[in-house]
Amino acid sequence: MEAFGVPRWIVSFVIPTGYSFNMTGASVYLSMAAVFCAQAGGIHLTVAQQIGILATLMLASKGVAGVPRAVLVVLMATASAVRLPVAPILLILGVDALMDMGRTAMNVVGNCAAAAIVAQTEHA
Repeated sequence: MEAFGVPRWIVSFVIPTGYSFNMTGASVYLSMAAVFCAQAGGIHLTVAQQIGILATLMLASKGVAGVPRAVLVVLMATASAVRLPVAPILLILGVDALMDMGRTAMNVVGNCAAAAIVAQTEHA
């Protein structure tokens, strides 16, 4: 980010903070995986239920460690809490290594964009 012109003092604050709190990839992935579990289980979710699941997963994704497949633990806990079938999560396990690469890329792009936006707002 410094090579792109973002000052070191912004990069050194925003990027580590983003890795702790800005888990964009995990949030999107968890939401899509929860809807997949409902569809695979034959459960039709209302819009209100989808918003509730989304809110729950947005909060839960903040506690996801940077450990491969840690998202599945959060998904399992959330699925059982909101009464979604957990069996489809085993299907997700088969492709999770590939999906983890996408989540990581999305998290990195989001953190870099946040650093660039902060630099612009600070006129640095």
